[in-house]
Amino acid sequence: MSSAEAWADPDRLRRYRDRVLAERQVLRDAFTDPADHQRRVLNDLLEFNAGTQYGTQHGFGRIRTLDDYRKAVPVQTYADLEPWIERAASGEPNVLSADRPAVFFTSSGSTGAHKKIPVTPRFMRTTFFPFYYAAWAPLIEHFPDVLDHPGAVLNLKHDPLAAPPTTASGRPHVGASQVDFGTAFGEPLSAEPGTGAPWATLPVPLAADQHAEKMYLRLRLAVESDVRCVIGINPAMVAALPYQLNLWWPRIVKEVRDGTLGGLAHGTPNPARAAELEHLADRHATVLPAHIWPNMRALFCWTTGLASLYLPRLREEFGAGVTALPAPVAASEGPVGVALDRHRSAGSLVVNASVYEFADADGDLGPDTVTLQPHQLEPDRDYHVVFSHVGGLYRYAVGDVVRVVDHQDGVPRLEYTGRGNRSDHAGERLRDAQVIRALHSALDATGLELRNAACRVAASPGQPAGYEFAVAQRTVWSQDESDRFTARLDEALHRESDGYRTARTHGRLSAPALLRLDPEAFLRDWQAQVESGIRPTQVKDRLFRQDPRQWARLTGQIPDTPV
Repeated sequence: MSSAEAWADPDRLRRYRDRVLAERQVLRDAFTDPADHQRRVLNDLLEFNAGTQYGTQHGFGRIRTLDDYRKAVPVQTYADLEPWIERAASGEPNVLSADRPAVFFTSSGSTGAHKKIPVTPRFMRTTFFPFYYAAWAPLIEHFPDVLDHPGAVLNLKHDPLAAPPTTASGRPHVGASQVDFGTAFGEPLSAEPGTGAPWATLPVPLAADQHAEKMYLRLRLAVESDVRCVIGINPAMVAALPYQLNLWWPRIVKEVRDGTLGGLAHGTPNPARAAELEHLADRHATVLPAHIWPNMRALFCWTTGLASLYLPRLREEFGAGVTALPAPVAASEGPVGVALDRHRSAGSLVVNASVYEFADADGDLGPDTVTLQPHQLEPDRDYHVVFSHVGGLYRYAVGDVVRVVDHQDGVPRLEYTGRGNRSDHAGERLRDAQVIRALHSALDATGLELRNAACRVAASPGQPAGYEFAVAQRTVWSQDESDRFTARLDEALHRESDGYRTARTHGRLSAPALLRLDPEAFLRDWQAQVESGIRPTQVKDRLFRQDPRQWARLTGQIPDTPV
C-alpha cells in the first residue's frame, strides 16, 4: 500500500487516531505518580545498559538511587560524549547502549556542526514513539478534517532521501524528518500527517542539497490541493512560505497551466486553476496562503522564542481563525515536553520517557552542577535541561533553556525559550530568553510590531561597544518611534539581566543602537541559506549573530571586524 493509499484508508486512519489518543492517555496516566515513573526510567536505563562499556566504567550495576547516579555520572555535553559516540558510529558494539544504533540523527546544534545522535530501537520504543504519537493528539482531536484526504496537510519538514549519508559503519546519518520509521523500526502507523500527499515523494530527480527547489516543487503541487494544515516544527519554515509563494508565483502559475513540474510533463494541464490563481494575484497586491487555501485550519510549529514575536501576525496570513499548535519541546537527542491540549506554547514534561534534571539558567552548567528534580521547579523561572535515557545519553545537557509556565496535573508545563549559550562581551551574560522578553516589553510599550530581529555587539567610535539590533519592521517606524523603542529596549534589558545593568552602569557597554530593515530582510536571508544547500529544518531563527559575514548577509552592510 502506498503512502497516499494508506492515508486514504479509513481503517488505517481509525487505527492511527486510536494510537495517538491512547498514547496521550498513557502519558496523562503517568502524571498520577511522576516520581515513580522517573524512578522506573532510571532503573530501566541502568539495568539495560549496565553491561555496556560506559555502564561498566560508571558502575551502573551498583547504582540504586538518583543521588547515586548523580555521583557516578557528571553533567556532560555532546563534546564529552563524542568519543563514545564516534566509537558507536564506527560500528563498535555495546559502547553506550546494549542496543546497537539503527540510525544516527543529525543535529546542527548552536554551532552548525553536524552531531551524530545515536538512535536505538529500544530508545524509539520506550522514549520516542510514546511522546511522538501523543504530540499529534491536539491536532487530530480538534481538527479531524485535516485528515480528510492525503493532500490536506502540507508537511514542510518531511524530506525522504533515496540514498542517505552514512556513518563509518554504514548506518544512516540523517535528520529525524528523513527517516521512514515504519521501515526502520517496524512502526507503520508512525508516518506523519502529510506524508501521503502528492508532493511527499517528488517524481523529479534532484540532488540531495537542492532544498530550495524541493520546496518550490512541493508548493507548485500544493496550490492545486485543499490544504488545511501546515506542519513546519521550525517556525522559520512556516514564515518563509508566504514569501516563497510570491517569489515563485509566475513560475507556479505557468506550471499549473501547462501541467509541468520543474519543467517536466506532470499530470494534466490545469488552466482553470491557473486562471483562479491569476485572479487572486489581480485582486491582492500580495498573494497569501489564506487566499490559496481558504480552508486552512491549523499550523503546527514551535510558537516560542523569536517566533513569539512574529507568529501572531503570521498566523493571520494563513487565514482568519487559524490556530497555531505548539510543536513538542524536544531536540534530536530526545523529548522534554509535549502539549496535550491547545495551550499556545507549553508542553507537559514527558515523565515516562527520560530522567529529567534542571539547573537555573542564570548559572553555568558544569560536570558538578547541582540539579533540581521536576517537582522542584518554580513557575516563571528559566532552567537548563539535562536528561538521561535508555538510548545512551546520560546526564546530557542538551543546550536548551525552558521556562516553567505552570504545574498541570502534577507535572511542570514547559515552553522552549532559546538556547543556553550567552552573549557576553562585558559581563552582561545575555541569554536568548532575556533579550526576547525585552523585545516584547519594548514592542508592547510602543505599540510597534516586527517580523523578526537579531543582534550583535558592535564597535562604537569613541565609546564602548554596544548592542546593535537589526529589526524587520512590519510597518514603517518613524524616527521618534524608533528612538522610543530603543530606549524602552535598553530599560527592559536592565530589568532582565543584572549583568547587563552593571555593564551599562559602569560604562562597559554603550546604549543599544537600532538598524531598521525592510520587512522581507530575514526571509531573504533564510532563503539564501536554503539555496546555499542547508536543509530548511536546520535554518533556524538566530538572535545573536556575531559573525560579520552573517550580519552583512542579513543587513546588506559591508562586513566589518567582529568585536
